[in-house]
Amino acid sequence: MNGASTSTDWQKSACILCECNCGLEIQVEDGRLAKIRGDKEHATSHGYTCEKPLRLDLYQNGRDRLTSPLRRRPDGTYEEIDWDTAIREIAARLTAVKEKHGGERILYYSGAGQGNHLPAAYGQSLRAALGTRYYSNALAQEKTGEAWVDAQLYGTHTKGDFEHAEVVMFLGKNPWQTHSFPRARPVLKEIAKDPGRSMIVLDPRRSETAAMADFHLQVLPGTDAWCLAAMLGVLVEEDLLDHDFVAEHTDGTEEVLDALRRVPISAYAATCGVDEDLLRAATRRFATAASATTYEDLGVQQAPNSTLVSYLNKLLWILTGNFGRPGTMYLHSWFSSPVGAPGGDPRRAGRAPSSPLKKKARRTIADAVALGAGGIARAVPAAAATPLPDRIVDGAAHALLTRMAPMLSAGLAAEQQPKTERQTPVTGARVIAGLIPCNSIADEILTDHPERLRALWIDSSNPAHSLPESRRFIDAMRACELTVVVDVAMTETAREADYVLPASSQYEKWECTFFTMEFPHNAFQLRAPLLEPRPGTLPEPEIYARLLRELGAVDEALLARLRTALTAGDDAFALALFSAAAADPSLLRLIGYVLYETLGPTLPEGARGAAILWGAAHLCALSHPDAVARAGFIGTGMRPGQQLFDAILRERSGVTFSVDEWENAWDYVLRKDNRFTVAIPELLPEIDALRDAPSSWTTPEFPFVLMAGERRAFTANTIIRDPAWRRRDAGGALRISAEDAERLGLEPASRVRITTEAGSLESSIEISDMMRAGHVSLPNGLGLDYPGEDGLARPGIAPNELTSAKHRDRFAGTPWHKYVPARIEPVAT
Repeated sequence: MNGASTSTDWQKSACILCECNCGLEIQVEDGRLAKIRGDKEHATSHGYTCEKPLRLDLYQNGRDRLTSPLRRRPDGTYEEIDWDTAIREIAARLTAVKEKHGGERILYYSGAGQGNHLPAAYGQSLRAALGTRYYSNALAQEKTGEAWVDAQLYGTHTKGDFEHAEVVMFLGKNPWQTHSFPRARPVLKEIAKDPGRSMIVLDPRRSETAAMADFHLQVLPGTDAWCLAAMLGVLVEEDLLDHDFVAEHTDGTEEVLDALRRVPISAYAATCGVDEDLLRAATRRFATAASATTYEDLGVQQAPNSTLVSYLNKLLWILTGNFGRPGTMYLHSWFSSPVGAPGGDPRRAGRAPSSPLKKKARRTIADAVALGAGGIARAVPAAAATPLPDRIVDGAAHALLTRMAPMLSAGLAAEQQPKTERQTPVTGARVIAGLIPCNSIADEILTDHPERLRALWIDSSNPAHSLPESRRFIDAMRACELTVVVDVAMTETAREADYVLPASSQYEKWECTFFTMEFPHNAFQLRAPLLEPRPGTLPEPEIYARLLRELGAVDEALLARLRTALTAGDDAFALALFSAAAADPSLLRLIGYVLYETLGPTLPEGARGAAILWGAAHLCALSHPDAVARAGFIGTGMRPGQQLFDAILRERSGVTFSVDEWENAWDYVLRKDNRFTVAIPELLPEIDALRDAPSSWTTPEFPFVLMAGERRAFTANTIIRDPAWRRRDAGGALRISAEDAERLGLEPASRVRITTEAGSLESSIEISDMMRAGHVSLPNGLGLDYPGEDGLARPGIAPNELTSAKHRDRFAGTPWHKYVPARIEPVAT
């Protein structure tokens, strides 16, 4: 795990560049990630990886890595300070904001990267200590519309079995570049060459995936909703529904079918610019296939009518019965869900052991609850005159765990589904999955409203680069009374903070991802560090622990009693912890910190940062008892969860934590009747409203549609900041159609000025047959400041200096990054 490893030692790890987190084997030499290959033993990727992780050393050894806490001077420059000073001053200033304005005036923003999820889990403890109410991250400008629709339909997340589907449909997605499911490129090739299978792509561009498709529904930009509504109209008109599935598994269907019968198919096809015959043919192919799946992504989720599009997409596969069979859609287990309740819904958690507890065990619970953690000293220790059998201690601990599962869930989750729908205090924006819309953050600060946000804590995120109208977000940071950024590099956001705290890299600490979305076998991987932390840096769990100690978040005497209980065994520790929490439920809001301080130091190989996974493992076993048992974690009480936790610590290529059969997909429906509730009253009228709704938002001043943030072969968000990894398209050219280039008098070497409502920037161009007339695109991940020989360099365009925060989905508030009205003008050379 350290820098002494030689080039012949292959160490297990994973990629951090997309949500697939494919398993890797890495050779470390002289502090570098010298050689990288796929891990054939990995629980989900089985040796596959794309070409992008081969450049991960440029992340690990970037020239803008931070190595000391920094404090901003009044003149805007920074000075290095020691960790003790940084923690003391930040704690004092956070406390001052809380005491003056209330903890709810502090916004916690943490996306935590594609494989860097423990920071947000431990950050929940800081949020609990401060009493913060508002939270946001990148999901709030991408996935909240889909998450809201999922919550209305069945209560959790869906994904598709693309590898085995007869027909796959991609909406605003180009998996050739974005991946997002295992073995993406081989699967696409297999579908394309199989005459018995088909691929449908809904995209204005002729992307790499669209070029492979059997049906390319090349919609006009921003008209995805009309295309999908027309396809659903065809389903009803041609009676292509799966009536048996609909009758057995859905509620509210008649309301939906009534709305779909009124769809003017020809008119909607004309609006979206897709030939009606092609649209009908694609619909028939999808509906009549033995199995079909869909995948929607940012191309439709960051465009007009995005929440409605999510709803229409899901109606397509529900009404055709494409769920719960190989090659169709599924609901799945979570090890620890990144949105809402980790490990599943604790309301569906397994009950305590069915056999009645003996009187002595019931008394143990009563005593422990009454005495808190101190009760363990009299109720459990082996030195007692009549020690309790382990099975009774275990049963008591499990009974308390079952009772307090919802509170434990709240303490583990970075985000929480509110019991009732909330709105932000200034703009009244809808809060979905506990997240306020990213578009609203600046408006929640740049105001004289008495309930405005006053402080920002930003962890492993770069919103000053990634959010729309990014320069306005910088203004909002400067208007706050305190801003703290935790990151590995001096990012655009870090350059505006009052304090910058240097984190260890993802390969210098214990880390994981909670993107566990596979079925019927689901897996979780804890990554061990490959290198020692760079001097001056700390893993985020330690940063949070130091701050929480300074805040006095938990009584040290209580932590000491829990450490004592731990010496009596895992069951005794669990009973002590849950009995203390039963006496003071607020303790579970700080569970990450509590576990880090008590269980953490006892974990093998210095895996202290993994302590929070003990709670996640037990909650996972409680929430998915049958699936976890099928994965081999068996026994009564706390045994399955403890076995799962031990396996996670031990197995470097990941652990299969749940095993299902296809009929078990229905086990994850979070509805009492186990049916899909397909009528969403807020969205059904929107299908009719498309008749008279605008389908274009360009103007004579801004006649083009700019797609800001296209994923290309040499872009990967902003995790790799060093531009040296881009062997092609180093400057991130604007892609433009040949027709538009000819009309504007542009040559391949031309430069253009791109102007939008939000700003104006210059770019080189690439004349591309991917683009249709009137549609242009810029890549994601460029426009980053990076140290060069002559100071900071900024190759390419930061696309969100051109996007507008006011163009947003009216339900979820997600921005229109993929639909930005723009003007393109040649630049004289």
